[in-house]
Amino acid sequence: MSILIIEAFYGGSHKQLVDLLQEELGDCVVYTLPAKKWHWRARTSALYFSQTIPISEHYRTLFASSVLNLTELAALRPDLGKLKKILYFHENQLIYPVKKCQERDFQYGYNQILSCLVADVVVFNSVFNMESFLTSMGKFMKLIPDHRPKDLESIIRPKCQVIYFPIRFPDVSREHDKDPESFFKVLMHLKDLGLNFHVSVLGETFTDVPDIFSEAKKALGSSVLHWGYLPSKDDYFQVLCMADVVISTAKHEFFGVAMLEAVYCGCYPLCPKDLVYPEIFPAEYLYSTPEQLSKRLQNFCKRPDIIRKHLYKGEIAPFSWAALHGKFRSLLTTEPREDL
Repeated sequence: MSILIIEAFYGGSHKQLVDLLQEELGDCVVYTLPAKKWHWRARTSALYFSQTIPISEHYRTLFASSVLNLTELAALRPDLGKLKKILYFHENQLIYPVKKCQERDFQYGYNQILSCLVADVVVFNSVFNMESFLTSMGKFMKLIPDHRPKDLESIIRPKCQVIYFPIRFPDVSREHDKDPESFFKVLMHLKDLGLNFHVSVLGETFTDVPDIFSEAKKALGSSVLHWGYLPSKDDYFQVLCMADVVISTAKHEFFGVAMLEAVYCGCYPLCPKDLVYPEIFPAEYLYSTPEQLSKRLQNFCKRPDIIRKHLYKGEIAPFSWAALHGKFRSLLTTEPREDL
């Protein structure tokens, strides 16, 4: 158990990565907290883990997502602070969207910057995630009224690298931040035009569900094939294999696991020409406006044979666990430090 993995928000892609590393690398011990009340996990999980994780001479590497305040944990537990500390960014709080700028809590982004300063290696799941974080630090720190720290980007950047989120693709034969309003408006417009299509809306339901979901479900009526969370991964992939097109209208995305899974299952992707998407998908699959998205979908509805014959022109293999496992293995396995 030389690798200590800590996940303060054990759900979604965070859980997916932890489970994958534990299963594939072995020699890991994992401590987690459930994926609830994200803000409280970011604020207080370090103290909880400092009291929960037993002292051990066997740990060599500490791997944690950026939800954890690594600085606090290292201070509270000097034995863990001596380890090779790897911080993995699924998302960053410097540009994570909020409804109003005043709602952005300075502390979350500040804690991530502090954690980077304490970490030995900082890993991001995309170039977009890394560059948006590093280049936003200067402006972000100007929120401090006086006596601001300096040169943080030049200190942190040398520690940073990109290792794409590793997806274990299946064996198949074939939130406000996601902007559901735009997605459903386009679909309801297609319905109003009398075009024939079916839609599956998949994903977990959390407590604060936008009204547009219930309105759209009613308006789309018989066009809906599936709606809601599918607990079985096999069932989820089966629905993807039945689909022809996968759509993102996200206002924020630092990687996009679900889109790549859908493409692997044979879907034609349509994504905003923004965020991480130009880094992952060729230009042909990107749109700039809701009107462009609507026009492309109208054409697909009229000529579904076009996309059913289409062969995806991008690369999927570089995002697979098969391609990335070597990078993670070398990152997480390290020679014992002399002072341990």
